[in-house]
Amino acid sequence: MRYSSETVERAVHELSKLPGIGRKSAQRLVFFLLKRPAEDVKILAQALLDLHEKVKYCSICYNITEQDPCHICSDVHRDQSLICVVEEANDVVALEKTGEFKGLYHVLGGAMSPLDGIGPDNLKMRELLTRLTGQVHEIILATNPNTEGEATALYLVKLLRPLELKLTRIARGIPIGADIEYADEITLSRAIEGRVTL
Repeated sequence: MRYSSETVERAVHELSKLPGIGRKSAQRLVFFLLKRPAEDVKILAQALLDLHEKVKYCSICYNITEQDPCHICSDVHRDQSLICVVEEANDVVALEKTGEFKGLYHVLGGAMSPLDGIGPDNLKMRELLTRLTGQVHEIILATNPNTEGEATALYLVKLLRPLELKLTRIARGIPIGADIEYADEITLSRAIEGRVTL
């Protein structure tokens, strides 16, 4: 259904581009926003603009941040000998919620997916290699337990094995096919504690 208002139609169209938001959900959001005070909508619009103006990627770990390096890379109390490799920045958020992991992170920016044209050169793998100084002793692979995550982990094992670092993979406490960001803190804590050497 198209609306008599081009503005409403454009808002529905743009919101329906978001992941998990179909046309019906976009319509509900637009009509909800139309009922809100103009000041609330302006605050939302400014928050969205600030995402692109203020948030950037850490030049060390590629996590999202407003300062560079990010607060995790800048924290001298974290274990500098331990790097946990994740696919996306929201995986860092999920792992940090557990309070279990005290090392550093490296965000790949996705997972290998040949069908989608995403290979090693499209991810932050070379940048990971440049971080592996004599100070780093263990790499934890915390990619998602799905086909793409497993392929990425296997590729990283082949890439990192010659460096003679301790390579571990988070335990299988997370169900196959699930994403790390949706796992609860207890499951993630057990996955970190039960990681296995590769």
